[in-house]
Amino acid sequence: MKNNNELNRALGLGSVIVIVIGNVLGSGVYKKVAPMMAELNSSLWVLLAWLCAGIITLFGALCNAEIAGLLSATGGEYSYYKKIYNRFFAFMYGWTAFSIVQTAAISSLAYVFSQSINNIISFPGLLPELKSFSLFNIFFPFENFTVKLIAITLILVLTRINTLGVKFGTKISSYILLLVFIGLSTIIISGSYSDKADFSSVLSVENQQNTVSLSTFFTAMLAAFWAYQGWASVGFLGGEIKNPHQNIPKGIAIGVLLVIAIYLLVNFIFLGLLSNTELIQITSKPNGIAAISAIEKIWGETGKIFISILILITTLGCTHMTILASCRTYYAMSKENLFFKKASILNTKQVPSNSLLYQGIWASLLVLSGTFDQLTDMIIFAIFIFYGSTAFGVFVLRKKMPEAERPYKVWGYPIIPAVFVLFCFGLFINTIITRPREAGLGLLLILLGIPMYYWFKKKYNN
Repeated sequence: MKNNNELNRALGLGSVIVIVIGNVLGSGVYKKVAPMMAELNSSLWVLLAWLCAGIITLFGALCNAEIAGLLSATGGEYSYYKKIYNRFFAFMYGWTAFSIVQTAAISSLAYVFSQSINNIISFPGLLPELKSFSLFNIFFPFENFTVKLIAITLILVLTRINTLGVKFGTKISSYILLLVFIGLSTIIISGSYSDKADFSSVLSVENQQNTVSLSTFFTAMLAAFWAYQGWASVGFLGGEIKNPHQNIPKGIAIGVLLVIAIYLLVNFIFLGLLSNTELIQITSKPNGIAAISAIEKIWGETGKIFISILILITTLGCTHMTILASCRTYYAMSKENLFFKKASILNTKQVPSNSLLYQGIWASLLVLSGTFDQLTDMIIFAIFIFYGSTAFGVFVLRKKMPEAERPYKVWGYPIIPAVFVLFCFGLFINTIITRPREAGLGLLLILLGIPMYYWFKKKYNN
């Protein structure tokens, strides 16, 4: 008889690829080209930033794939870090995932979904008299409040849907992802043949600025990394994947390569349709989205509606997949008495419904805490600390477990893991310098995990 507190292994390789792409392909492909242009003021450099971020992401994914193939288990990095480092470091990752990385990712995606709805139907502003109200002059919870309220509603509705079962959830994502691919293909094809586009200037060396520095390039990649963020989430579902030692590494590699190709093509179209000045101006608009401005140039108001609906579908799918995958980490932590005890309870569909609920409540609060770009910069700052730790774990486990069977070994070892670790360190330092607010808040929430670790130990381990 099956243990009612164990997860079902119901997902094959196809589902793994869907989960990887579904977790990655969200708001960034439509929105992040504008802040990247604001940093670099050069279309060619923006494309190079997308490409470099994609290559670095692939390096991290290949490192993660070796670890995942060796140590596949529900909880992803949380489970891996117990083997690589220790229980405390694993908890710090899990706490960071809950307090910043995964919950803020859900908040950010829901935020863009809400902005897109607002571009189709202009909702009246709610509580405009409280717009300037702030907490510590840092958080402005009622700024753009209508958009935030729609985002919170989406999070709570998808949280409820995800209590109905993991197979049901991935089936929905497969249909959503098909619609997204059709939509993006339409953008690429129609943009390629549009007489409004000037693709020669995008790649022309003569038209590019010479003011790009290493720091601004790193900062631009911070935006691109948000668009690539989410590929590691499939590891959270290790206990629900068939033949995980084979399917997780394969799914990660295939999924990330497909996303890199899509991002380069779509952003090339956007850069051909919008000038540097137009993209920079978009960053000053509260609900500005570069993709909407680009497609509006081709099809006018019809294009605006089309791309807004496509963004709705894309962010809906990515928010859904992020909610589905992320709560499994807190479930794994709770089973080991390192999170709120009720988070380990499964409902009748073998889904950690309480973990979903805690995640949904905190993600809703984070929606109120800041703007989209503030949230995403904070996420990337925090997650790359742990991405670097996973890559370094390849070296640790090669020494700790030299004879263990590895279904996949990272290509280019030891150079690829070493380059990725060094890059993560550089990104960490650069974000502290260029984004002190986001870095400071991120560090504060991460370090809050230290007293929480000892509190959970004292409460549940006596």
